[in-house]
Amino acid sequence: MSQFTKALVVSPLADGRTWVLLEPFSYDVGVEGSGNTVTVPVLFMTDFASIPRPLWSIFPQWGRYGNAAVIHDFGYRDQSRARAEVDRIFREAMGVLGVGPVTRYILYSGVRWFGWIAWRHDRQRKARGEAMRAVHLPDKATDTRTQVLEPRPAAAAEPQ
Repeated sequence: MSQFTKALVVSPLADGRTWVLLEPFSYDVGVEGSGNTVTVPVLFMTDFASIPRPLWSIFPQWGRYGNAAVIHDFGYRDQSRARAEVDRIFREAMGVLGVGPVTRYILYSGVRWFGWIAWRHDRQRKARGEAMRAVHLPDKATDTRTQVLEPRPAAAAEPQ
């Protein structure tokens, strides 16, 4: 059976929607130790499941499927695998997490039907050279996406 290789460790940003990975996070596709591993790097920024706001009461952005959503977000931003493969990995990972078959079907169908929009958007962001990783870890609970994407001022980088 497939396997997440360790716990997901993240920190929220002040926008309440973006989270930064504090440690690398990996998922073995197919079976544990398969050599087919998705590794999300430290400082990758995720919004977990990109579910439209009107559906949040039924499918919150973070649920049992949260870890699978991080792997999926990274696959869409990285685009080193085909979109259909990234979506299949999402479905498989939800199964590993014990997401029920109805929820798994609905979320997988959602990314298959509408994911092309995010895929195209991420391809354009990648072509423009937009960062998918923060430059540094958040320093404070009030740090925003813009702040972690900018280098720290020299004075702030010095240990006190």
